[in-house]
Amino acid sequence: MSHDRILILDFGSQVTQLIARRVREAQVYCEIHPCDVTDDFVRGFGAKGIILSGSHMSAYEEATDKAPAAVFAAGVPVLGICYGMQTMAQQLGGKVEPGEKREFGFARVRARGHTRLLDGIEDHRSPEGHGLLDVWMSHGDKVTELPPGFKLMASTDSCPIAGMADEVRGFYAVQFHPEVTHTVQGPALLRRFVRDICGCGGDWIMGDYIAEAVAAIRAQVGSDEVILGLSGGVDSSVAAALIHRAIGDQLTCVFVDHGLLRLNEAEQVMAMFEGRLHARVIHVDAREQFMGHLAGVTDPEAKRKIIGREFVEVFQRRPASALRQSGWRRAPSTRT
Repeated sequence: MSHDRILILDFGSQVTQLIARRVREAQVYCEIHPCDVTDDFVRGFGAKGIILSGSHMSAYEEATDKAPAAVFAAGVPVLGICYGMQTMAQQLGGKVEPGEKREFGFARVRARGHTRLLDGIEDHRSPEGHGLLDVWMSHGDKVTELPPGFKLMASTDSCPIAGMADEVRGFYAVQFHPEVTHTVQGPALLRRFVRDICGCGGDWIMGDYIAEAVAAIRAQVGSDEVILGLSGGVDSSVAAALIHRAIGDQLTCVFVDHGLLRLNEAEQVMAMFEGRLHARVIHVDAREQFMGHLAGVTDPEAKRKIIGREFVEVFQRRPASALRQSGWRRAPSTRT
């Protein structure tokens, strides 16, 4: 089944996953991708809207990550959150500067409801009749000059430009974090963006994901055989379980036992996949190889690269002989 899609570009915020969660709670399909994806990727993704996440970076620094140019040329609505607002402003001709003091925690924002995003969304009313939002702020820099075509959408005493919008192009941005629970109207704001402004149908339900994934895998694999490298981690284990549910004995898992799992976890992996799921699993004991290459290495990034390199090496070198020993013969069109 085809669903409307929202693209979330991650600039390194600790709460980017919460943006995706709120979008999915609005029954809209979304994916998170790194902020440095190519323009071709953005154009080919088919998003009905794009969200730019927060970050620890400063938008005015030359070396700072920026949104791909295709984001603002795609012809779809864009929502910038915190740093996402700052990079939007900087890239489109506005100005971002360091704030006099970092703002972290609760804030009360005047919601200027003359934009589609905030119209009718408020927590309180001021004595003057202005709509107010209870939000969560986390920023040191701030937008000090609106880009051409933008108008003010929200403000606080310490952050005069706490929200901005160019409704002709469908660009919206807020300095606060609508994805966290502390921003009371955050779910309503994000739902307004993805459902009303982006026009997503709201036909995606997380509970249906397994059935849809299984159907897609069956369609893609057909009668072919699949070999999967199983590390025992969450990603490969979930992938193995989904693929096995879809194609059964057409899947062979090669469990690369690298010795880096918790105590007795390798045995638990085998018990789960071979014992409970009755999947075809080949156990490759590569603990000595991994430990030999990791001996004396203390840098975490160096360790990560060694583990990745050796996993690929074991997976590419060992399966052929292991598969022959297991009696596996049906591999004229094997996919890895």
